[in-house]
Amino acid sequence: METLGGVTRMRLVGGSLALEFVNTRTGPPDGSPDDDVLTGYHDLIAWGAYASALSAPEVTALRRLAHDDPGASEAAFTRSLRIRDDLDEVFRAVAADRSPSVSVLARLRDDEAEALGHARLERGRTFSWSWRDDQTLARPLWPVVHSAVQLLTTGTLGRIKGCAGCRFLFVDESKNRSRRWCSMDDCGTSEKIRRYVAARRTRATG
Repeated sequence: METLGGVTRMRLVGGSLALEFVNTRTGPPDGSPDDDVLTGYHDLIAWGAYASALSAPEVTALRRLAHDDPGASEAAFTRSLRIRDDLDEVFRAVAADRSPSVSVLARLRDDEAEALGHARLERGRTFSWSWRDDQTLARPLWPVVHSAVQLLTTGTLGRIKGCAGCRFLFVDESKNRSRRWCSMDDCGTSEKIRRYVAARRTRATG
C-alpha cells in the first residue's frame, strides 16, 4: 500500500471530505498558503487512503495505473489542484456568507456530473454512490467532488467556518455554533498560550 508520508501531517478536522481536501494546504487565516502536502499524484493517492476515501486494493490499482501511464497520472494530479482551488473558492465564500462565482459553480456541476458518470448505486441501510469499480486515475477525486456538492445542497451552510488561527475550513457541529478553531490541540492551544503570555506581560508591567 502507498505509504502515507507527509499527508499525515494534516489533521482531519474538516468534518467533510471536501473540506479535508481543501485543508491539504496550510497557512494563515488570510493570505496565501505556505505549505502543501500534495506535490504529486502519489501524494494524492496517499491522501485518499489517509482520508478513508480509497481502500488498500484501490491504492494498489491506482499505483499500477500511474506507473503504466505517467502522463495521464500527471494530468489527473493537475486536475486535482484545479478542483482544490475551486473548492477553496467556493467554501471560503460560503464561510464569509458570500456567493461563489457562477463560473466556479459551473465547473463544480460539471465535475459532479462526471463523478456520477463513474459511480454506481449500492444498497446498504440506504442507497449511496460508490466508485469501487472505477478504474480511472481520477478515482480519488470523485468522492471529494460529490462530498462538496452534498455539503452545499444538503448541509447547513451557516456551519461552514474558517479557523480563527489558520486557513483550515471545517463544519461546526457544536450545539451553539461556537467553534472557532480547527483543533484545540493546535490553533486553540496556540491562542491560549498567546493570551497567557500577554496576560503575564500585562501583570508584570502593571
